[in-house]
Amino acid sequence: MAGLIKREDIDAVRERADLREVVEQYVTLKGAGIGSWKGLCPFHDERSPSFHIRPGVGTFHCFGCGESGDVIAFLMGMDHTSFQETVEKLAGRLGIELRYEDGGKGPDKAEIGRRQRLLDAHKIADEFFQAALQSPEAQTAREMLTGRGFTREHAAQFSVGYAPKGWDNLLKHLRSKGFSDEELTETGMFSSGGRGIYDRFRGRLMWPIRNMTGNTVGFGGRHLYEDDKGPKYLNSPETAIYKKSQVLYGIEHAKRHVAKQRQLVVVEGYTDVMACHVAGVETAVATCGTAFGEGHIRIARRLISDEGGAGEVIFTFDGDAAGQQAALKAFKEDHMFLAKTFIAVGPEGMDPCDIRQHRGDDAVRELINSKTPLFEFAIRAKLREFDLNTIEGRVGALRATAPIVGAIKDPAMRPAYTRELAGWLGAEMDDVTRAVAYAQKHQPSPHLEAEKASANSQNQSNQRQGNQRNGTPNQGEPAGEQLRRSAPGYPRPDTRDPAVLMERQALEVILQHPTHLTAEQWEEIFTVRFTAPVHQAIHDGVRIAAASASDPRNWVQAVRDEVPEPIKSFVSELAVTSLPTNSDEHLEKYCQSILNRLVELKITHQKANLLGRLQRMDASHNPEEHQALNRELMELERRRRSLREAEWG
Repeated sequence: MAGLIKREDIDAVRERADLREVVEQYVTLKGAGIGSWKGLCPFHDERSPSFHIRPGVGTFHCFGCGESGDVIAFLMGMDHTSFQETVEKLAGRLGIELRYEDGGKGPDKAEIGRRQRLLDAHKIADEFFQAALQSPEAQTAREMLTGRGFTREHAAQFSVGYAPKGWDNLLKHLRSKGFSDEELTETGMFSSGGRGIYDRFRGRLMWPIRNMTGNTVGFGGRHLYEDDKGPKYLNSPETAIYKKSQVLYGIEHAKRHVAKQRQLVVVEGYTDVMACHVAGVETAVATCGTAFGEGHIRIARRLISDEGGAGEVIFTFDGDAAGQQAALKAFKEDHMFLAKTFIAVGPEGMDPCDIRQHRGDDAVRELINSKTPLFEFAIRAKLREFDLNTIEGRVGALRATAPIVGAIKDPAMRPAYTRELAGWLGAEMDDVTRAVAYAQKHQPSPHLEAEKASANSQNQSNQRQGNQRNGTPNQGEPAGEQLRRSAPGYPRPDTRDPAVLMERQALEVILQHPTHLTAEQWEEIFTVRFTAPVHQAIHDGVRIAAASASDPRNWVQAVRDEVPEPIKSFVSELAVTSLPTNSDEHLEKYCQSILNRLVELKITHQKANLLGRLQRMDASHNPEEHQALNRELMELERRRRSLREAEWG
């Protein structure tokens, strides 16, 4: 068993790791001021970005749920790995050789985290399948790709491969790479029988399923031969690294285009994703053998920065009954989007791959451009269930569709759809308006029911996560409430007090821009006393950390390490709060101004103490001390004026 990693090596990992580069593998970031970026928090569901990072000091903080920390804490939260596993993974990526206490040399293969072993096995299997696609045996697989309009270059772009026939081709290959049967069983790439484990995928065209970071976590295989009695498509089972509800096929290709265009196109199959990308619709992804659900929506919303309703999500489904049911299922989840949602149904029920194969790339783009609002699709689908040529049918259709219109949140869209529904039914506008209003007020719509279920589920999840994280505030709880609840000895400072506000601003500068401070300013800062208890506790941490922190990217974490547990998150909050500046020149002036005012406040307190002593003193009894105190007061006033003149230029 390896010992603890040496502290200086952990610091080296923090210094070398680029926080922004790491976070952008999971979150779409936008500029949020000098040296700061923001995005939708990956740790809780939110509609507007409250997750901020400041790479210069190596820290992140979410103002919504309170999650905070450095690059190591971020990856621990995202990948669900231990501290040591995370540091080892980062060190390997950065080329840093770690040293361990008591002469340990670090973990050997048997000690590498189970998750990393699973990822390694999938990476090797991915390469194995791709190489096998070029073998003579894979001629049928290559012909299928060619017949669907894909070239060798297209196959390479999407890492398409081939699983050879036979029971143990992949098994032998991975065993030769040092994997045990126990490890291979956990990958999901093998099945078990009376004689042990054997290849799950045999004689199939293979697509790697990758997560947001580009790591292969599973596979999907299409049958090729008549003697294959298995399903047409066979996917990996769920494993420790593969959860169908949290993965979208093609996301590693689409994520940057989705973020840039604020559009996500959801198709049904692997070849549909390929066809869309080849045709120029590079925002396409697909679910992996499961319905598009809440977990997928969270991925989508983070990528399109789903705020203000400017983005769009487009579902493409076959025109058959199953496709319509899938579309209606997506409609029920629509309440989780602020982005506009649409559906695109191909001509004659063709999917994007068929359209590209028979009508060309332009037709695929036209399919996406011909999208229909999902509300309209849902209403028309419901209307088709009734005979609108009869009075009974029209009444029944109105009762069935009024709740859908009533569930539209946009107050401008609801009247518009009310008018459309009146026209589709051939009914009086007043009758439809009353029905929609009644449904909105009295009848729970599918949207509202889903919303309640989602809220209940989120609350339960928040409670579980709050308990599991050993003191980390519950998700969705305001940051101020977190501090009051978890740190009773450190109440949230009242920044309506100008002195307290200035203390906070000074700590923001000290934490965010330590390199802007001169040696003289550090000396002054060390002697300041803060009035707010939480500010003083952080100031104490600053004084201790300043003696050992050697790199700005370790600075905030060093301070966090020296403050009481309940206020660590508050340190990160101060470290990412946007400063009221918009240029480097203004930043420098702002930092100097705040620090000068902090010192000026200290001088004001010192003057007040001296004046109190003078008032209590009888000058006739001790004239020399009285004169000395007056000289000290004059010197303090000179320093105060000097600081004020420096601030005003």
